[in-house]
Amino acid sequence: MPEEGILDWLERAGRRPSRPEGGLRFVDRAERATWFGWAEVRDRALAACGGMQALGIERGDRVALVFPTGIDFFAAFFGALLAGAVPVPLYPPSRLGRMEEYLCRTARMLERSGARLVLADSRLRRILGEAVEEVHPALGCRTVDDLPQGSAWPVRTGPSDLALIQFSSGTTVDPKPVALSHRAVAAQTEILTGFFPDTPELRQSCVSWLPLYHDMGLIGCVFPALARDAALTLLGPELFVARPALWLRAISRYRATISPAPNFAYELCLTRVSDADLEGVDLSDWRTALNGAESISPAVLRAFCARFARWGFRPEAMTPVYGLSEAALAVTFSDFDRPFRVTRFDREGLAREARARESADGREIVSVGRPVPGFRLRIVDPAGHDLPAGAVGRILIQGPSLMDGYLGDPEATARALRDGWLDTGDLGFLREGDLYLTGRAKDAVILRGRNYAPEEIERATEGVPGVRAGCAVAASWLPEDAPGEVLALFVEASRQATAEELAALPDACREAVLGTTGLAVEHLEVLAPGTLPRTSSGKLRRGETLRLYLAGELAVPDPAKSLRLTGALA
Repeated sequence: MPEEGILDWLERAGRRPSRPEGGLRFVDRAERATWFGWAEVRDRALAACGGMQALGIERGDRVALVFPTGIDFFAAFFGALLAGAVPVPLYPPSRLGRMEEYLCRTARMLERSGARLVLADSRLRRILGEAVEEVHPALGCRTVDDLPQGSAWPVRTGPSDLALIQFSSGTTVDPKPVALSHRAVAAQTEILTGFFPDTPELRQSCVSWLPLYHDMGLIGCVFPALARDAALTLLGPELFVARPALWLRAISRYRATISPAPNFAYELCLTRVSDADLEGVDLSDWRTALNGAESISPAVLRAFCARFARWGFRPEAMTPVYGLSEAALAVTFSDFDRPFRVTRFDREGLAREARARESADGREIVSVGRPVPGFRLRIVDPAGHDLPAGAVGRILIQGPSLMDGYLGDPEATARALRDGWLDTGDLGFLREGDLYLTGRAKDAVILRGRNYAPEEIERATEGVPGVRAGCAVAASWLPEDAPGEVLALFVEASRQATAEELAALPDACREAVLGTTGLAVEHLEVLAPGTLPRTSSGKLRRGETLRLYLAGELAVPDPAKSLRLTGALA
């Protein structure tokens, strides 16, 4: 049986009128829904395909896409694939105050991807002018409506051809263009749909606010829905950030069984969703609340389960997972229908000996489960030798959906891929077959010769009055002529912080970190909301934070004044 892929799913779903419930539902700020069946999605994609071919797009060309969540993204994405081209989803700007940085990064991504054409929303097209002008793609920048009319001649691609280029999050360096083949995308989609089969008793459905330029939103939500000819309900990420209750209300209204999100989303619901927002909400159909893409806080998991139990949320639904762009998404899943696992491990053992030993008052770490079908894990030391269970080392993975490499960067590809194994750059250990993450190799806080996970230091600020939830960065460096490394902590103040809380924040954060980790913070900066640099997927960029701080470009001299000016960003 020949391998099926994205275009096979689109053709089948678009030609099967017997499943009118399959398609895309877009929910706006007023909770109004607009529905597009897969047949209409396919028709719009064919029109976009004809327009791109009339413009001169050929097989293998790269087409950059810059769209908010909406039907035009799908017309452009599937249209490019039908034309044999390679879509390159890029993120739209989220902070107008950082437009220069956004345009510079977008220009670099356009250049690295080799895009011949940029397709964008009409509003974003005007914003992108400077970046497009700098790179000067051969076919310019257009909206979907601006494409010339032309007959579509779908191009048949093979499993080894590129399906899309996805830029990695770039938490420590500039984003890298991850090249994913049709075979890799199909393999990852098959893995995911295998976890969530449709049965006569249970028709799977998904609600997502995740960005469509990110693997968790595109590969994790869109492709499985298309392959199953199922319904997918989408909200824009900007709507979720502004009103997180919309996410929970949509899960309830459309009886979603699956909805994934990173840890910060669950934390935001705890602080920004009121009981009144949940009037009439029923979360009992939500069987799988996938939690991944960033460090997972045990405290947030427990608090979310406890808070939303009143509305039918079951603890067994909370499912910690692990994945990355270079694997096309999922690498490990926790067991379904079982409460998540949290274990305490001795801090000294992790920091000094790189060994995981249980301790009643140790650091809490969440299990992210076992490898998904087809994947294997290894934990290795710096020399590449395999480590036994319980030893902390670098995580290597092997599986059917690994990237081909970083587009146009053979040196970076060679560093990441060796003998069929991908070096994830993450640190962790195996215990009873489960994977536990301890941090990123490049993000490790080094103090007096010991390695500490920045996540634990940052989490110590959770609950400190006046701290913006999920907005803390810990880093270390060796100042010139200093006897050893020093620890710095950068925290964003909440928009609702009072003058008294702002004044007390430095001491309160220092005390919280000392009490939780035993570490003394030597440099602490309280910043205005939106100050800390983030990746396109919302992850905090620790290395960039430290670089900006050391360059004198990060610290806010008067947080109270800055909060008044930038509070709307919170």
